[in-house]
Amino acid sequence: MGSPAPPLVSYADYMSAELAAASKHEFVEGNIFAMAGGTPEHAALVAAITAQLWAQLRGRPCRVYSSDLRIRMSEVDVAAYPDVTVVCGEVARDAQDSHSATNPTVIVEVLSTTTEAYDRGRKFAYYRTIKSLQHYILVAQDKPAVERYVRNADDSWTLAVFGDGANVELAALQCTINVDSLYEGLLAPAE
Repeated sequence: MGSPAPPLVSYADYMSAELAAASKHEFVEGNIFAMAGGTPEHAALVAAITAQLWAQLRGRPCRVYSSDLRIRMSEVDVAAYPDVTVVCGEVARDAQDSHSATNPTVIVEVLSTTTEAYDRGRKFAYYRTIKSLQHYILVAQDKPAVERYVRNADDSWTLAVFGDGANVELAALQCTINVDSLYEGLLAPAE
């Protein structure tokens, strides 16, 4: 017989620990997971996405947030720190956690070898429970590739993949992400 599973942590206990923590942790159904640091490519892509969106949204009712914004999905008992988040209008705060937003319009995750399967699968399933979410964007680190999921009127999602020379239209924000600019100077030229 194996050892018993560790006891699950309450969200209130997680919040208390997170406020005092030196690093960020995600909360998934009573379990706490430390957030690992990223590669230079990951950091550069996050910065480029943030810059592109911020420049286009400046002076408009939507705001770009860094990975320091915690997104709470109380329906599935999850709190996550997406790489980039856009919230349109006022930030709706979780009733139990005033440091967490509940109404993102766009979430962007830069894929890594250790998180790709989770970002595409279970984490995306959690994000789909957010009624305000209109676009989920996945960005590759190793090649110019951006995947855009768009929520349809019937709550289904449609995928489109973009590469070199493409503009990723974000209809909910009335702006685009230019793939070439996103990866400029980041990847070695193909031989």
